[in-house]
Amino acid sequence: MPKNTICLWYDKDAEEAARFYAEVFPDSAVTAVHRAPGDYPSGKAGDVLTVEFTAFGIPCLGLNGGPLFQHNEAFSFQVATDDQEETDRYWNAIVGNGGQESACGWCKDRWGVSWQFTPRVLTEALAAGGEEAKRVFEAMLEMGKIDVATIEAARRADATATRGGS
Repeated sequence: MPKNTICLWYDKDAEEAARFYAEVFPDSAVTAVHRAPGDYPSGKAGDVLTVEFTAFGIPCLGLNGGPLFQHNEAFSFQVATDDQEETDRYWNAIVGNGGQESACGWCKDRWGVSWQFTPRVLTEALAAGGEEAKRVFEAMLEMGKIDVATIEAARRADATATRGGS
């Protein structure tokens, strides 16, 4: 196990979640499944207690800790995507398998883990600052899944377009 690992608390589906991530995302795998040596507050001896896995190369540990704690947006995986096709593929895998859409590129999987699928063009435009970043930011605020064509159009709507209207 790596020195630093993200621990994700699940009710009882850590192995199912880890296997889903390994199937859907590149550089992802289930590396170990550990069973409880004895009964514990949310399970019995022999139940899956922890699952070691990677998601996009990030080492994670899924803990079947019971229903006491729920995931929320205070933690999310942010995934930089290269184009609309990649953004759509990941978004649709999460939302289309029991997840739910949110705003500004965020969605939740069926276990409540938040994901952000962020096209690089969006990040680059926001980093550019100034009017370009403002236009792109305003466009993004209207979106659920990020639409690359809309972001690119907002980037191009520069001072030349506004001068044509004066």
